[in-house]
Amino acid sequence: MTVAMTSGDRRLQTAATAEAMKIRDAVEADLPAIVTIYNAAVATRIATAQLELVTVESRRNWLTEHSPDRHPFWVAEIDGKVAGWLTIKGFIARAAYDGMVELSVYVDDVFRRRGVARALLQEAIARAPALGIRAMVGLIFTHNEPSLRLFAQLGFTRWGFLPDVAILDGVHRDLAILGRHI
Repeated sequence: MTVAMTSGDRRLQTAATAEAMKIRDAVEADLPAIVTIYNAAVATRIATAQLELVTVESRRNWLTEHSPDRHPFWVAEIDGKVAGWLTIKGFIARAAYDGMVELSVYVDDVFRRRGVARALLQEAIARAPALGIRAMVGLIFTHNEPSLRLFAQLGFTRWGFLPDVAILDGVHRDLAILGRHI
């Protein structure tokens, strides 16, 4: 039996998911799920410029590069499973850019359209002042329309555009820089 879901029903489902979601610091035990989610994004060529799949071993530094008090690495957990993750990293390592960060967010295919990315980004925005963040950017391929829409809905605006900066499987891709002051 197929059940049609109205947009109101989808909002209720998203609200219910958000209530059951736990956002926490990533730990080493999360790394296999984090890598699986990332590798799924690599394969789609929509959310990362990485062209080759990565391994858990090659990405162990992801967790050690981040510090919970300045540049956290969070996972969103639903029913004990890592549904998505978000990193906050320094933008450019120059003193004048202190307080400026780059956000990256990825969601497991199974948990898409359930508010995971939105919840992670909202958490980053809410906690930004306590983390010493004054501005955030997301570097998003222009063919990644869902991410562009989500960032715009959360108050990010276009701060820059880099035409034809990536080549993904022979296709030239543009990169949008979306930013938000805190």
